[in-house]
Amino acid sequence: MSDTSPRRSFWKRRFGDPVMALLTQGVTPDKVASTVAVGTAASLFPFLGFTTTLNIIIGFWFRMNQPLLQAVNYLLAPLHIVMILVYVRVGEWIWRSSEDPFSIGDLISSFRHDTFREFLHRFGWAGVHAFTAWVISVPFIIAGLYFSLRPLMRKLARLRGPKPA
Repeated sequence: MSDTSPRRSFWKRRFGDPVMALLTQGVTPDKVASTVAVGTAASLFPFLGFTTTLNIIIGFWFRMNQPLLQAVNYLLAPLHIVMILVYVRVGEWIWRSSEDPFSIGDLISSFRHDTFREFLHRFGWAGVHAFTAWVISVPFIIAGLYFSLRPLMRKLARLRGPKPA
């Protein structure tokens, strides 16, 4: 079957082209640096179960490389869990509230076993504290990573050289 057949053309247009565009979108050195930086900030969003969706939305909104965003998200999963507690504690300091004694284990157990209302009653303010600290940290995470990764990505692109025709 040739590439000009109607069936191949339909599948290439409807499936092949969009998938290739998704895989190659944002592969310039600056775009890779910004994708890693933004993906890191989104992957540290201090709520369980939202980082994948947040990365998808941000990736489509800003036309970023989805596979790279999701790779960053999954690589940062262990750090994400740890950072939830860090963000809660920093948020408590920002809000000048008393420290609510709980662990990540308590949070996960309550998330799994309690009703949504019980979970919110117990951890609602912790969520406000964590979100506040995260929002404040996002510009610093993005700027720090972007401006430190951009020269490295540019150097790697130069070392790789031009693509053959």
